[in-house]
Amino acid sequence: MSFRPGGSRGGASQAPKGYIPGLGRGAAGFVTQSDIGPATGRPKASADGGVGDDQLASAGAGSGTGSRAAELRAAKLAMQKMQKAQSTSASSTPFGEAPANYVAGAGRGFGGSTHTDDNGPTGSSGPAMEGSLFSGKDESQFDDDDDEADRIYNAIDERMSSKRRKRNNDGSRISSNNPSSAASSSAIGDQFRELKEKLAEVTEDEWAAIPDVGDHSLRHKQKRREDVFTPLTDSLLESRSKLNSDASAGGQNALAGTSQVMDGTATSTAGFRTNLSLAEARSTVMSMSLDKMSADSASGQTTVDPKGYLTSLSSAKIASAADVGDVNKARLLLKSVRDTNPKHSPAWIAAARVEEAAGKTAQARKLIMEGCEVCPDSEDLWLEAARLHPQHQAKTILAAAARRMPTAVKIYLRAADLEHHDSSKKAVLRKALEANPTSITLWKAAIELEDADDARVLLSVAVEKVPHSVEMWLALARLETYDNARKVLNKARKHLPTERAVWIAAAKLEESQNHGDMIDRIIDKAVRSLDKHDAVVTRAQWLKEAEAAEASGAPLTSAAIVKCTVGRGVDEEDRQRTWADDANASLSRNAVSTARAILAHSLASFPTKRSLWLQAVDLERKYGTPSSLDEVLAAASERLPRTEIFWLVRAKEKWMAGEVDTSRNILTEAFKANPDSEPVWLAAVKLEWETGEIERARVLLSRARERAPTARIFMKSALLERECKHPDVALNLLEQGLQKFPSFAKTYMMGGQICSEDLPKNKDSLDRARKFYQRGLQTCPNNIVLWCLASQLEERMADYGAGSASAGVTKARSLLELARLKNQKNPELWVEAIRLERRAGNDKLAISLMARALQEIPSSGLLLAENITTSPRVEQKSKSADAIKRCPDDPRVITAVASLFAAERKNDKARKWFERAVVLDPDMGDSWAKLYAFELDAGTKETQDKVKERCIAAEPTHGELWCKIVKAMPNRGKTVAENLESVAQTLLDKMRLN
Repeated sequence: MSFRPGGSRGGASQAPKGYIPGLGRGAAGFVTQSDIGPATGRPKASADGGVGDDQLASAGAGSGTGSRAAELRAAKLAMQKMQKAQSTSASSTPFGEAPANYVAGAGRGFGGSTHTDDNGPTGSSGPAMEGSLFSGKDESQFDDDDDEADRIYNAIDERMSSKRRKRNNDGSRISSNNPSSAASSSAIGDQFRELKEKLAEVTEDEWAAIPDVGDHSLRHKQKRREDVFTPLTDSLLESRSKLNSDASAGGQNALAGTSQVMDGTATSTAGFRTNLSLAEARSTVMSMSLDKMSADSASGQTTVDPKGYLTSLSSAKIASAADVGDVNKARLLLKSVRDTNPKHSPAWIAAARVEEAAGKTAQARKLIMEGCEVCPDSEDLWLEAARLHPQHQAKTILAAAARRMPTAVKIYLRAADLEHHDSSKKAVLRKALEANPTSITLWKAAIELEDADDARVLLSVAVEKVPHSVEMWLALARLETYDNARKVLNKARKHLPTERAVWIAAAKLEESQNHGDMIDRIIDKAVRSLDKHDAVVTRAQWLKEAEAAEASGAPLTSAAIVKCTVGRGVDEEDRQRTWADDANASLSRNAVSTARAILAHSLASFPTKRSLWLQAVDLERKYGTPSSLDEVLAAASERLPRTEIFWLVRAKEKWMAGEVDTSRNILTEAFKANPDSEPVWLAAVKLEWETGEIERARVLLSRARERAPTARIFMKSALLERECKHPDVALNLLEQGLQKFPSFAKTYMMGGQICSEDLPKNKDSLDRARKFYQRGLQTCPNNIVLWCLASQLEERMADYGAGSASAGVTKARSLLELARLKNQKNPELWVEAIRLERRAGNDKLAISLMARALQEIPSSGLLLAENITTSPRVEQKSKSADAIKRCPDDPRVITAVASLFAAERKNDKARKWFERAVVLDPDMGDSWAKLYAFELDAGTKETQDKVKERCIAAEPTHGELWCKIVKAMPNRGKTVAENLESVAQTLLDKMRLN
């Protein structure tokens, strides 16, 4: 049977009574609090704690919410009522009375309905609903699991019932005997009843710890800008007060907002404060603050420190009317300080200076004199009073101060300054000395006014009155004769046994009398005496005393101090290094004698240390005399006879001084000590060669080739013959040298130069030169100069009638390419190849080679300098900047940049860069020559002479252009100055041609 909406069942137009749609498939509705609403009461509890069916029905049907859930719940309640009615009347059933133990729906799994009472769940009381969920079973058929389930359900029901009773009975206004009102609706606050009850357990600290909720709205997140008020100055208030007074008198200067015209003739200014009232208010506040601070002092002294105010007020000046307020503030402050602590003399002085600054001198004098009465024992107060008063009154004030304080030294000194005549000053100071016989300051002032004889008398008295004054003893010793000075210093030594100045003065006294043997004894005794009396004098202090003695003109005393004290506190293994550092430190302070003494002591302890002797030689060469230098060199040669440098330097110094015979004797002694020394032989040859003794030089070279044959000796022998225009003899000597020393490259160079320059220019000479260079390149393939000379020879082959110029360039190019293959990343070979192409007119090829060279060797100073010099004018600045970035400390780059500045007539910059180049490498002759050429072109005679002197002192030996010109045969034997002139002139000629 089916039911459809609007259909019929057996001709009936309505559903049967008690029909609930969906109930058979379990779609029973339910009611929630949201369906009932907040104003709808809950179903009232029945007498057994349950909910009555009438209430449920009324709650479901009478709620009137109109929701689907409410309608379903009302229908379900109505169905339950109908079932109860059917179970009570068996005659109403259409099938008659049910059989025994019949359970409705048991066949399809429905166990019957149950209801809950106070005794737990039971079966329905009706016959149709009789039994429980397990109907059909006998009592004997229940097992332990069924009993356990019943107990669990009973416990749950009991728990729920106790909760409901507690919620409805405790604190409720509903009476337990009124079931109709017990189920009435409660407020929402009843739901939090248990939590409210627990509030009684909260302590006061927990209540206080509860945070405030606060207002987190946006208006509180925006930072509120506080109002800024600028206080007005007293001068502005005063000016406005005057304007208001003008307005009240009928003027036109009334200020808006400050005055109100009442009747045209009168003005109300009740709301305006005058300057006087404001000043009085500030004064009251300041006084209260100062009194409060003074009350914090336990000793009666104010805690306000007025010194900061006094320092600023001492130089205060009233510049305008606006400063009047500041002066008044200072007056009030200082008055409060004086009232708080009247014995505080700086407050009186500051107050007087404030009045003086304000132009009230009379008030300042009055204040200062009042302070003198209140603080009569303040020396500064009396001196300030004397300063503020005229001279005649100042004398009276100082006399009163002297009577009040006879031991005040400053009072007497000020009184002496006020006197205009020396006699009056002497009288004042003698009066002061009577009251203060132990004042060193007074004795010094009195002695300065006396002549030598009277000063000696005063000093004699002074050392008796003040025996602890070292200055008095030393001053008296300086004024006495030698014998009396010795007596004075002996007395001083007895009174001051721990004063080293007395001993040093005694040593200086002996040095002034040329008693050199006594100086060492005095200093040695001084050191022992001071140690005996436990006077702590460090080694650094003794060295400082030595430098001071040297500065005062006593070098022997300085040397004696160094000798006796330089080794104190120095470990044995650190002595040489420490003494060398001490000598350098003394030289840095221009204490030459002290440094010389330190080195002398060091050499006495380490006589065989070559470094110490070299340091001593360098010192004498810079600061000493020729005789002192010769003495040091002679001592060094004697101590180290196998060290040739001392023999050679001594011989050269004598030769430069014009003592040729002495120089020969020195070299003779050097031969005895070093018979096989090449430097000694060559020095002897050079001495004879430079002095024009060619035969003696030739003989010496011949002996040297026999006794000490070396490659350099054969080369010098060939060079001597070449200079004497004997090329064949020179070539013969070179061949002999090559047989013994085949790997000496300079021999091949000289042989090729002799063949190409000294012999007739023909093909045979060219071939002989080629053979020398070829042999040299085979033996010394890594010698760059040989490759360059060989390429230059091939480039000039046309001059020898052996081919065309282009053929020579081609052959030279191939030779340089071979050299670059064997010697990669060599800047000299690249530069030579670039110059070869430029000389041949192949500028584009030269530029290409320069690019390749810089790519291979990007940090070569030689290549970068060549690139700057040969680039077009517009590119030189950019290439200079790039070169400086790559090689900031290369002298060739710096010189190239300086030449660029010189070409642009930026003389100051050019001079600065040239100076930098010669400082970076003083041995680079090209830098000196370019600097001298620049000074010849744009400098003065004075600057030219300075450059020449510095170049002579540096003695440069390197440089491409420098070596090329200096080593040319016509320039052999020239001095450094002459070579500098030649190279600089060559540069100037080249500059003029360009």
